[in-house]
Amino acid sequence: MKKNILFIALLLCIGTLQAQDYFDIFKASFSSASLGNVDDENAQTDVTNRNIELYMPIPITQKVTIIAGFTYENTSLGNMYFNFDNSPYDFVDGSKNLIMTRLNLGMKINHGNRWSGTYVALPKLASDFSNLGSNDFQIGGLALLEKKYSGRKVLKFGAYVSSENFGTTVTPIIGLWYKSKNSKFYVNATLPIRADVNYSLTDAFSLGANLLSSVKSYNLSNERNSDFYVQEESIRLSAFAAYGFLNDMLIVRARVGLDTTDYALYDKDAASVVQVLTKQIGNRKDEDRRNSEFAAAPFVGLDFIFRVGL
Repeated sequence: MKKNILFIALLLCIGTLQAQDYFDIFKASFSSASLGNVDDENAQTDVTNRNIELYMPIPITQKVTIIAGFTYENTSLGNMYFNFDNSPYDFVDGSKNLIMTRLNLGMKINHGNRWSGTYVALPKLASDFSNLGSNDFQIGGLALLEKKYSGRKVLKFGAYVSSENFGTTVTPIIGLWYKSKNSKFYVNATLPIRADVNYSLTDAFSLGANLLSSVKSYNLSNERNSDFYVQEESIRLSAFAAYGFLNDMLIVRARVGLDTTDYALYDKDAASVVQVLTKQIGNRKDEDRRNSEFAAAPFVGLDFIFRVGL
């Protein structure tokens, strides 16, 4: 009985949090690609990415819900090709991990007249986690307004801002949540950060497309690489097939697509003032980059999603 009460309470608080008719409490993703090299077509870098997201809404009043969550991401680079000779640095040797851990702390507020707002602080550590220090710490924030036009359509817009090793990144956001009358087709987009398009062929099986993008940086803190940071600019576009278990509470998605992620290596004194999407405003120059540019390549991925329907 207690378990049933807790489950009903969770559904009620999620209902105050989301405009859509589901909420993803847990998600684990894995992807793998062999990225090319623009300077040498024979050179490739094996890249694996692991991502875990956990979210829990905590209702305070009928209009205010606290959002608590945690994100972990680990990217393993098989090697990194430098664009200068006789490099004394060992980042090219063996598998290197770029790790990001982030707290997601904020609130969802119902402003009335079908308007709501989500406001989240995003403190994180992003580095190789060799010798953690102040340069590994960064902080960001997300503000997102939503206008609910009906039970099937919601428009949203806002901005994401974060301090990074290269300066500050600013990402304007515009989005849409839409579900068809027959409930077979839905779009959940928060552009340019992420988007899902899904069409259900049966009650359990669906096909769709997925977009994930990010701009972030990692401090390199091990002794031989401590003069550098890595800036990641990622766009992963994929098609997927998904199957739902336990009445769609557990969803498994297999993805295949194109990975255009670039991992740029810079000296720590090479920084731009601000970056809006991919446009840089500041003193950093293209020639300040210390490694070869990565080329896009196909990738495969697998997602495990624990989802609660509303």
